[in-house]
Amino acid sequence: MPLNAPAPDDACRKRRFELLLFAAALLFVLLALRLWYLQIISGDRYDLLARKNRTRSIPIAAPRGTLYDRNGAILVDSRPAFNVSVLRQEVEDLDALLTSLAQRLDLPVEQLQQTWQSRRFYPRYRPIPLAEDIDRTLVEELAENALQLPGLIIEVQPTREYPHGELAAQLFGHIGAISEKELRTLTDQGYRGGDQIGKSGLERHLEAYLRGQEGERLIEVDVQGRELRQRTQRPAQPGNQVILTLDLNLQRRAEQAFGDQAGAAVALDVRTGEILAMVSRPAYDPALFARGIGQKAWQQLLDDPDHPLQNRAISGQYPPGSTFKIVTALAALHEGVTRPDELIQCDGRLRIGERDFRCWKRTGHGPTNLMKALRESCDVWFYDISLRLGIDRIAKMARHLGLDQSYGLPLDNERSGLIPDRDWKRGRFGSSWYPGETAIAGIGQGYVLATPLQLAVMTATVANGGTFYQPQLLRQVRDHQGRILLQEQPRVRHQVRFTGQHLQAVRQALEAVVGDPRGTGKACRLPGIAVAGKTGTAQVVRLKDDLPGHKKLADDEIAYRLRDHALFVAYAPAEDAEIAVAVIVEHGQHGSSAAAPIAREILAEYFGIADPQPDSTAGQEE
Repeated sequence: MPLNAPAPDDACRKRRFELLLFAAALLFVLLALRLWYLQIISGDRYDLLARKNRTRSIPIAAPRGTLYDRNGAILVDSRPAFNVSVLRQEVEDLDALLTSLAQRLDLPVEQLQQTWQSRRFYPRYRPIPLAEDIDRTLVEELAENALQLPGLIIEVQPTREYPHGELAAQLFGHIGAISEKELRTLTDQGYRGGDQIGKSGLERHLEAYLRGQEGERLIEVDVQGRELRQRTQRPAQPGNQVILTLDLNLQRRAEQAFGDQAGAAVALDVRTGEILAMVSRPAYDPALFARGIGQKAWQQLLDDPDHPLQNRAISGQYPPGSTFKIVTALAALHEGVTRPDELIQCDGRLRIGERDFRCWKRTGHGPTNLMKALRESCDVWFYDISLRLGIDRIAKMARHLGLDQSYGLPLDNERSGLIPDRDWKRGRFGSSWYPGETAIAGIGQGYVLATPLQLAVMTATVANGGTFYQPQLLRQVRDHQGRILLQEQPRVRHQVRFTGQHLQAVRQALEAVVGDPRGTGKACRLPGIAVAGKTGTAQVVRLKDDLPGHKKLADDEIAYRLRDHALFVAYAPAEDAEIAVAVIVEHGQHGSSAAAPIAREILAEYFGIADPQPDSTAGQEE
């Protein structure tokens, strides 16, 4: 062994020292890399997290846009409301908090738990609202007990206000908290959990115009989450102002005219196609949804046999009854199958094949021409004329007048009705069309279906001489600074080419329906205003008293749900029309006594007649 060689123990210690030195150097390198990552790569992120420990971003909800009528009256608005909300990150004992809140809010604790669960998808920074639109006394009580309710905050949020209650409820629709399903499809449009969104009606279809831009408030808080000071604020921008074609006073009087009856009514400006009133009864209070409707109340609305959520004016499909005789008469004259002065004998029934088709007047109308047939609503005259015409030519005229089609309004579940023809029946049932079906269709029964809006369009097209206007609800949209974003103009869908003498003959007969003592529509007379119209009765079911040999039942002997629907269409003034109206009263039995008086009230409001007296003279009923 060389004299200068290291001892075995020294060599071992040297290797250990080198390993220790390497490990220390590696540790310092890793620490340096971590420090570089934290300060350089992720510095901004951790700086934001640190600031979030002492700052809080509070979203400021934007008021939705206001809906106005054509004269500037407010229809739907927004107002500030107090909401009870909870910050999840500050809640340690959720069950205790919800139990305490339930007692103070006088709500079932299960309801609060359900609300909490349904809103679990809200962003973590966003408070979860548990109760909306509470009164000020309760706000003060909760504020006094804030220390016993950790995480509780009282937010002042805009809520939807419907100052006229149920008026036009199905038309305006309602709003509600955005659902998880909606959020998945609308996140890229800036929606977040907790936002309010239109759920039905105009609130839904005009969402892009009515929705405002959310603001933000950045506040500084202490370790207990209490606000110390406000750092910055970005104000919310309210939604746009939407001006509708509706007339508030006309809408209100039309709804009042229905009383407790179910049904629908539509009033149109015959010169533009603008919808002046759209009624569907019964209705509901849309404010229930703005405040956060409970499951029980929601289920009651869904289960209601009168279907208050349905907009009958556009989705209710009814046999138009004798109001459809306007179509048949115009088609017969246009196709040259009859003349206004041709007489047809009505003995109360017409034999077609092996079946008698009866007139509503069992004793018959005797010799009847076009004027008398419309004025007194003779069924036999129209049976005869319909057989000569054939179903295809009747259907052609009906479609020219706006039936059997939808109009694309910004509303839910608009239906197109049904105008049958040979091809339709062959495709639907695989069978041929029969003459008896033509006769029934010619008086608006059988397969024929129409909505109240379609009947109003039909009437307006006749009243203005054949111009089929696109029905309109939206007139103008302005931003909160008054700049016009959208301006609607009347749009003509097509022109119906009537022969002047033919149209005049029908219009004179419609004027006689109301103005002549023998007319079925006398209940729609107005002092100083010539009104033209047509009554109608739509059969719900065929009763035994309709069959030969059976005693005719009195109205009050028929169960309500089995009674006929009552219809009436009208326009005025008769010579230079401005407004057209269609009314249906479900199970009202007779258009002359149930629907015509409602049309009279609507027309009276339009022409500024405060209290029109109904015609008290005896007359025929249909």
